Amino acid sequence: MAESRPGPIYRFFRGLWRTLDFSRRLVMNIIFLIIVIFILALFSREAPKLVGDTTLVLDPQGVVVEQFTGDAAERALAKAMGQESRETQLRDLLRVLDRAATDDRVKRLLIRPDHLAGIGFEHLRELGRAIQRFKESGKPVIAYADNMEQRQFYLAAFADKVYLNPAGALFLEGLSSYRTYYREALQDKLGVKVHLFRVGEFKSAAEPYILDGPSPEASEATLFWMGDIWQRYLDDVAAARGIEAESIQDSIDHMGEHLDQADGNLAQLALDAGLVDELVTAEELQEKLLADGAPRDGDDLRTIDSNTYLGFIKAETLPFDTRPKVAVVVAQGEIRGGKQPRGMVGGETTSDLVRQAREDDAVKAVVLRVDSPGGEVFASEQIRHQIELTRAAGKPVVVSMANVAASGGYWISMNADKIIADESTITGSIGIFGLFFTGQDTLAKVGVHAAGVGTTAMAGALDPRRDIAPETAAVVQRIIDRGYRDFIGKVAAARDTTPEAIDEVARGRVWSGAQAKERGLIDQFGGLREALATAAELAGIEGEHGYRTEYVEKPLTPFEQFAQNLGSNARVASTMVQLGVAPMLLGDQGMAQLQKDLALLQPPKGQPFRSVVHCFCSL
Repeated sequence: MAESRPGPIYRFFRGLWRTLDFSRRLVMNIIFLIIVIFILALFSREAPKLVGDTTLVLDPQGVVVEQFTGDAAERALAKAMGQESRETQLRDLLRVLDRAATDDRVKRLLIRPDHLAGIGFEHLRELGRAIQRFKESGKPVIAYADNMEQRQFYLAAFADKVYLNPAGALFLEGLSSYRTYYREALQDKLGVKVHLFRVGEFKSAAEPYILDGPSPEASEATLFWMGDIWQRYLDDVAAARGIEAESIQDSIDHMGEHLDQADGNLAQLALDAGLVDELVTAEELQEKLLADGAPRDGDDLRTIDSNTYLGFIKAETLPFDTRPKVAVVVAQGEIRGGKQPRGMVGGETTSDLVRQAREDDAVKAVVLRVDSPGGEVFASEQIRHQIELTRAAGKPVVVSMANVAASGGYWISMNADKIIADESTITGSIGIFGLFFTGQDTLAKVGVHAAGVGTTAMAGALDPRRDIAPETAAVVQRIIDRGYRDFIGKVAAARDTTPEAIDEVARGRVWSGAQAKERGLIDQFGGLREALATAAELAGIEGEHGYRTEYVEKPLTPFEQFAQNLGSNARVASTMVQLGVAPMLLGDQGMAQLQKDLALLQPPKGQPFRSVVHCFCSL
C-alpha cells in the first residue's frame, strides 16, 4: 500500500514554522553572545584610565553632523566592536575641546584629521574657534596627517605646529559646484516632457531637468556666494598659518609651476608654501614628543582619543541638575512630510519636538539648530507654525544656522526671535518651484496612447500619460505664484520689512551668511555657542553657567539604550574587537543621489503635485 505524503499546505506551514524557529533561535543566540561578551569584558579586562599628562587626540571619524542618522542600535554596536564610525557629532567634538581646555589631566592636543570624510564650512569654523579656545589655555596644539585635503587641513592649520608625512600629500583645490543635467536624456532620448513652474530667475534647483548646463543667472549667483566662502577659507587659513592668502591662491592657480620646483612632491610643495612646518612620519613625531617630555604609556606616547575622552566626560557629569534648561531641537537634512528618521526633517516629527520643548516647564528657551537645504512647503510651514506658537507661549526661540539653512531651511527659521549664522553659512534661496513630468511622447515611441473623457476640464489634467494643457499649466503657475507671495510675505512680517524689499533679495537667490546679514536676512554672526547664550539671555537667565543645555530628540528604544550603553563601555569594545564578531552583526547601506532627488519630487498622498522649497546648493 502506497504511503500518503503530506499535502502542499502542510509542507508550506511546516517550512514557515522551521524558518520562524530558526530566526528565533538565531536572534536569541546573538543576544546571548552579546551578554556573554559583556560579562567576560567586565571581569577580564581593565577599563582605560585617564591619568595626568595625557595627550588628547582629536580624530573626527567619517562625516561631522549635527545629529546621528540611521539606526542607533547598529551604530552603538559598531562602536562597541571597534568599527570606524561613519559619523561624528559636532556637539561631541566641541564638548571634548572645551572640557579638555580646563582639564589638568590633558596637557596637549594632537589633531589627526585623516579620517574626516566630510564636513561643512560652518562646522569647520565652529571647530576652529574651539581649537583657538583650547590654545588660549596655554596648552600646545600639534597636528599630524599622512595625507590631507582642504577641509582636513583647515582644522590642522589652527595648530601651533603642523606635520605631514614626507610620502603624503596636501591638496588644496578651491570650491566647486557641479551638477548632473538630464534634459537631453529625458526629453530627446526618452521623450519625457518636463513642466517646470517656479518664481525667481535664480531658483535653479530644477534646472538639471530642463537644461544641459546651468543658466547664466545660476552661474552668476553660485559663483558670488561660493567666492565669498572660499575667500573666508583662505583668510582663516592664512591668519592661522601666518602667511598671505594671496600666496595660497597663487599656489593653487599655478600648481604645475610650483610643483616643478618641488620636484613633483606635493608634501614638499606644502612645506615650501608654508602650509606645514615639517615633514615627518608618525613614528618620528612620536619620538619628538617623547623627547620634549611627553610621558610614555608602555612603548608609546600616552594618549586618549576624543571618543574615549567623551565617555569620561559623560561619566563625570552629575546626574541631577536643577538649573533651567535651554532646549536644542535639531533640524538636519531634507524637509519632508509626516514622520521622518534622524538625519531628515519631518513635518510632524520636528513639530512634535518643538512642541515637547514648549510644554516642558523646565525649558526656558529653545534653540532651533538648522542644517537643511529645504524640501516640502507644507512640512516647512508646519514647523514654522510651531516656532510661532512657542514664542507666543512666552519662550524665546533662537535659530542657529549651521552649514546650510536655505529655502525651506530659511522658511522654518524666519519667525525666531533671533537668527544667528556663521559668515560661511549657505542661506537665502527664498523661492518656490514645482516640477511635473509627462510621458505621452515616451509611450508613443512604443505605440501606447492615453485617451478618454472627463466630467470637468480639470479631471485627469495632471495625468502623467498626457500633456498638460495651457489652461492647467496656468492654474499650477498661479498656485506656485501664491506660494512665493506667501513665502516673502511671511519673511517680510518676520523681518519687519515689506514684501517688495524681500523680493529684491529673494527670487531664489542663494547668499553666504555674510551676504545675508548685509541684506537683513539674519541678525548676527555666531555659532551654536553664541545662539545658546543669546537664548538664555532672552529668557532672563544670567551667567554663562546659569543654564544647562538639553537636546530634544526622539527617545531611544530599550534595546537601543542597551546597545548604546554597550558601545560606551571600553572593556566591551576591546573584547568584541578581539573576538572579531563585528562582521556577524553589521551590514552596509547606500542610496543613489538621483533617487533622492526624484523622491523629493514625488507628490504627497492626496495631492496632484508637490510644491518644493529646496536649495541644491551643497559644495
